Amino acid sequence: MDAKSDYLEDNILNHVLRNVAYTSPTTVYLALFTAAPTDVGGGTEVSGGSYARQTVTFAAPISGAVANSGAVTFPLATANWGTIVAAALFDAVSAGNMLYYGALATSKVVDTNDQISFANGSVTVSET
Repeated sequence: MDAKSDYLEDNILNHVLRNVAYTSPTTVYLALFTAAPTDVGGGTEVSGGSYARQTVTFAAPISGAVANSGAVTFPLATANWGTIVAAALFDAVSAGNMLYYGALATSKVVDTNDQISFANGSVTVSET
């Protein structure tokens, strides 16, 4: 993921250039989308079928990029989730503010009884 939401862009600019405090989220959540979001949000996040955003933690940045420091596993789908084409990071388990987003390198079809997981180091955020 290398695209920032307008929400995050505005907060970074205010924090760095205008001395306006920005408090980073205590927990970051990975969300899955069947239609990709944009800078202003939108898209179609998966819903139903036991879907829930999952917490994700990141290692320290190296050369302007970070990667998840542990596997991220979503619950077993109890209904078809559709074709997952994008992911995003949020500051809340539901609703909340989108931080970063991006397309998956390869879309993934999630049917009933499927489970999707992202290995350690496979969720990356880049500032370069």
